[in-house]
Amino acid sequence: MIMNLHGDAIPEGLSRRARSFVASHGVRADVTPLEPYRERWLALGIPGEVVDRAVAYQERWGGLVLPPAPVYECGPRYLYADVPEPAHGGGWWFTGGEPRAAVAFSFMIGPNGEFGLWGDVWAPLYASVEGWVESLALTHHASRWAKQVTRLHGEEAEAHSLDGFEPVEEVQGIVDTWWRGPDSLVALHNGEAECFTGRARRVALVYAGLDEWGLHGQ
Repeated sequence: MIMNLHGDAIPEGLSRRARSFVASHGVRADVTPLEPYRERWLALGIPGEVVDRAVAYQERWGGLVLPPAPVYECGPRYLYADVPEPAHGGGWWFTGGEPRAAVAFSFMIGPNGEFGLWGDVWAPLYASVEGWVESLALTHHASRWAKQVTRLHGEEAEAHSLDGFEPVEEVQGIVDTWWRGPDSLVALHNGEAECFTGRARRVALVYAGLDEWGLHGQ
């Protein structure tokens, strides 16, 4: 079953802009509850608190379908959790979403709740899945109101000046970040460059010609 989201069905902890985005453009499909797997996972040596995290993620985010992202092969087709595994570097992680296409990386939830990519190495994009949703909401908003959208790659992306810009805090950026200037928003998407060192280029999206509403939208 697939249902539209509104009211209490929208996960808490999102900005008004992101809540409106999820309500207008998100749907939720049925996914398998993970609580019935608890005893099996504990028997495999997965710590109870890690099982708690995966179960809670599935209850809160599992089945959420959102519009495509402009990067990472359009992002996850839908969010869901799977069997936790030991993370490289310590702790535990689990799958965070199903890819829309065949990709060389996985969408993962890190040991501290980060949403990111696992390729050759771990690239935590945002400090939480809320940050990913906020980034999608901001992409949708900025694309709608910008007079011009410019996509930069590699050295051009790295060289783009952010003088006079401030970070957009609600996306909780780590490897990927958003920046707000006097009349533009800049999204720096570094995930593939980080998890495939030397084999992928950084991407910057510049949303220019924004007024006050375009810059904030909430």
